Amino acid sequence: MRLLHTSDWHLGRSLHRVSMLDAQAAFLDHLVATAREREVDAVLVAGDVYDRAVPPLAAVELFDDALHRLAAAGVPTVMISGNHDSARRLGVGAGLIDRAGIHLRTDPAGCGTPVLLADAHGPVACYGLPYLEPALVKEQLGAAKAAHEPVLAAAMRRVREDLAAREPGTRSVVLAHAFVAGGEESDSERDITVGGVAAVPSAVFHGVDYVALGHLHGCQSVTERVRYSGSPLAYSFSEANHRKSMWLVDLDARGDVSAERIDCPVPRALARLRGTLGELLDDPALARHEDSFVEATLTDAVRPADPMARLTERFPHTLSLAFDPEGAEQHGAVSYAQRLRGRTDQQIAEDFVAHVRGGSAPDDEERAVLHGAFDDVRVDAGVREVAG
Repeated sequence: MRLLHTSDWHLGRSLHRVSMLDAQAAFLDHLVATAREREVDAVLVAGDVYDRAVPPLAAVELFDDALHRLAAAGVPTVMISGNHDSARRLGVGAGLIDRAGIHLRTDPAGCGTPVLLADAHGPVACYGLPYLEPALVKEQLGAAKAAHEPVLAAAMRRVREDLAAREPGTRSVVLAHAFVAGGEESDSERDITVGGVAAVPSAVFHGVDYVALGHLHGCQSVTERVRYSGSPLAYSFSEANHRKSMWLVDLDARGDVSAERIDCPVPRALARLRGTLGELLDDPALARHEDSFVEATLTDAVRPADPMARLTERFPHTLSLAFDPEGAEQHGAVSYAQRLRGRTDQQIAEDFVAHVRGGSAPDDEERAVLHGAFDDVRVDAGVREVAG
């Protein structure tokens, strides 16, 4: 069984206000061409199809066109909703679309009901676990508590119960949208922390032949059988060194996995440059970045005049400019965005409390109140989506 694993398309997303729609269209052309040329048996899309719950019309049109082309090519597609998607909107018409070989799995109740594929070696049961917001699905799945690990464990119990009832030798694939421990984050993923914990152990997927993960934007292997495809495009400068790709996965008769990375088209490289304005303008070694999207950090002790205008004369695609003067106090020199980078909502809130109280950090009771407030906001957003 040959599978093409991708995720985190984020259709409709921009990069520092630069539209990525043309690049996203080029990626989808590449996806369909790869599925045809490499004789793929199924395409797996592990969530975050769109960048937001109500995507722009142009993004919907891209998605619609891609599904039509995959269906016309006769390539079954299994797709789950991610934390950026509206599960209800993405899942509209799923029953009808299913007949065309496009299998949308957006309802947590269907975790234990696989899409059944087959090859010369027999059946492959493909289970779609959409993004599971713990407080919203805890009761439905019978989880022990409203946290990521018990909720995913409850969903996987349904998977294992169904798989145990199938004919011996049935191979298994799971799609999931989650932060699995051991994965490397970037700046462009939305925080999914609940109760102070975001990551789940890879052992929660024990016993499955292949796990196609989405959420983290770097292509990576947590284990040989548990992999992230990553996003097909860079959506933040923290991804400047990423090699954007998809996994071409071959599942043999025994369920053993071999995987090959298929590179995605790069519309324009990303570069993170640091130095004084004079150094960035004059260094001949930087010529290779003149056509790149550029994030520049200037280290001049005194802020130079018209830095962006002067930078864009050499680097016309400069998108971000920050200042970090050499010799300045670190806190004052670092931009607000840099101080927030890599920090959770909880950590930011605790820092704010300490700031307004003159350095007195929240105690355990106050931290618990903040945890509860953030969890309530996520639940409220999910309830409004379901009600809408």
